[in-house]
Amino acid sequence: MTYTSAKLKKQQENDAKLAKATASLQQISDSNITPRNIRKTVKDSILMLQDLKQSVSVRAANAISLLDDVAQDPNMPSFARVTLWSAVSELESIREG
Repeated sequence: MTYTSAKLKKQQENDAKLAKATASLQQISDSNITPRNIRKTVKDSILMLQDLKQSVSVRAANAISLLDDVAQDPNMPSFARVTLWSAVSELESIREG
């Protein structure tokens, strides 16, 4: 495998992980059970993930930082917490190619 094809493969993996994490976060932000402040933070993190001015690993790290704070919120419904942890786990596995 050449360097460019390996890099392209890594980029495709990262894009898939980003899409999966974004879909999970979207579920939380669309839920009416989720408190408003948590929905806002999750929406902000989704926007952060979609900011193409940053590299994919920087976007993931910034979103994780934002989501770590909200994950500790005692008002978060349990379904949202599990979904959030799943999204954060997906984001943590993103690395620059």
